[in-house]
Amino acid sequence: MVAWSLCALALGLAVSPHIGDVLGARIQSPHIRLPSDAAQRRQDVKDIFDTSWDAYKKLAFPHDDLTPISESFTDGRNGWGASAVDALSTLVRGQFGAIFEEIVNFTSHIDFSISHTTDTVSIFETTIRYLAGMLSAFEISGKKYPALVKQAEILGNKLSESFINGNKIPFGELDFNTSTPVIQTSNIAEAGTLTLEWSRLAKYSGNDTFRALAEGAVRQIASLPAPIPAFPAQGIDPSTGESVGAYVTWGGGSDSYLEYLIKYARITNTDDNLFADTWHTAVDSSIHTLLRQSTVGNHTYLADLDDSRTIRHIGSHLACFMAGNWIMGGKLLNNNTIVNIGLALNEGCWNTYASTATGIGPEAFGYISSDGGFTGSNDPSAGDLAFYDRNGFYILSGSTDYFMRPEVLESNFYAWRATGDAKFFERAAAATKSFATFLKTPTVAFAPIDDVDSTDSDFIDDMESFWFAEVLKYLYLTFDDPNHFSLDEFVFNTEAHPFIAPPEKPVYGSGKLRPASDFEPFKTTQGPLPLVSFSPKLPNKIPN
Repeated sequence: MVAWSLCALALGLAVSPHIGDVLGARIQSPHIRLPSDAAQRRQDVKDIFDTSWDAYKKLAFPHDDLTPISESFTDGRNGWGASAVDALSTLVRGQFGAIFEEIVNFTSHIDFSISHTTDTVSIFETTIRYLAGMLSAFEISGKKYPALVKQAEILGNKLSESFINGNKIPFGELDFNTSTPVIQTSNIAEAGTLTLEWSRLAKYSGNDTFRALAEGAVRQIASLPAPIPAFPAQGIDPSTGESVGAYVTWGGGSDSYLEYLIKYARITNTDDNLFADTWHTAVDSSIHTLLRQSTVGNHTYLADLDDSRTIRHIGSHLACFMAGNWIMGGKLLNNNTIVNIGLALNEGCWNTYASTATGIGPEAFGYISSDGGFTGSNDPSAGDLAFYDRNGFYILSGSTDYFMRPEVLESNFYAWRATGDAKFFERAAAATKSFATFLKTPTVAFAPIDDVDSTDSDFIDDMESFWFAEVLKYLYLTFDDPNHFSLDEFVFNTEAHPFIAPPEKPVYGSGKLRPASDFEPFKTTQGPLPLVSFSPKLPNKIPN
């Protein structure tokens, strides 16, 4: 029943009215027409940005994040000014000229040789926020600020110390003050999400070691025996380079490893098909093993596969990036089936926004498909089932919050740029309105909320840097001239920092799946795993 319904899904999508827009090595539709209210929608986003930035600058700068309710700050990213550096590629636009110059000057004088807190340094988070923020800003500002490359090289040299003893996989956390990695297991997202940033650093620093280290980690992960073809287990042990556990997910802990496989192929135009073919095979495996449709509403989701090879019928805000990634990758592979399933996944993710009282989606959700509704946690309550019967999903217990994440709006942006369908523009406008209404605090700026299905939710006292780097950027670009940061001319890292891409190839990958002979039989090795989407400072929930 599952296989038949998914086949019908693919056939039904194959007659999409946007077929002419979703095929070819170019990603963007040539037929995008901005609605007449686009200028006002851009101003709406800029108003939110200005309010947020002014509060951060007044109350938190040069610290990492603003705590809007307590009108103070937190240093969860080692005290280097995460919100400022992460905002650089957003501030580079003309209307922020004076602010951009100020933050470039600030960034040029950060001491990256030590952590300014007692926390260890996350190789992954530091790469995607700080390293990418500096290199992207250098590149898209016309390479006018070489101090940004110098700072990135200092930081990159320190981060490189996470590779020790000839290991191909970096340890995920590093004590900067002693240059000592924390010896513990990692995950494929932490280890496999360095290639875009470190290859750019190699280019501008002239030190190809950065590229070699990052690319070597991905090659190691891509070579591993896997629970399903070309889709490695979430956990990995840097000491051995081998998998830990057998958990398979497009969510946190695996997500950006998969994301960067196709993005690295695009940004390098490499003739080595390993990256595109591995991505293609992992997607194909996901279609055959993980793809599900809800029994209510026929919404399309990607399930998880746990260590016991049991399907878990769960989705998450973090995992919703995959819709945009499939749209992008499907276009680059000239594979219409992947593009259309990506569009269907985007519909499922947007439904989690459209179905709540605030118009904002939750951190994680469950659903029921023809093969059941097991989530790995408690059975849904009567209230959950009633919600499911109305909406085709239900919010998992303990996951009612919205932590100002970008992924649903990120995929909506890709869908808009790939098809030009005005419904995606309108969805971004609806989200902007919801943010202005329900995230606005009684104190300053905007904050996460504890319950997306309550119009009177408590707040969470932390405005993370990706609010500036990702959420507001993706919204603004949805309303902007599609020739600005065209998806055919730029590749965005997982923190929405754009890098200039070379002219596209006719197609990416060989067009073939990786053969089973590429892999040894998979055997599960158990071990502890790091927290996914770890927040060094757990924010307090503040009553509204």
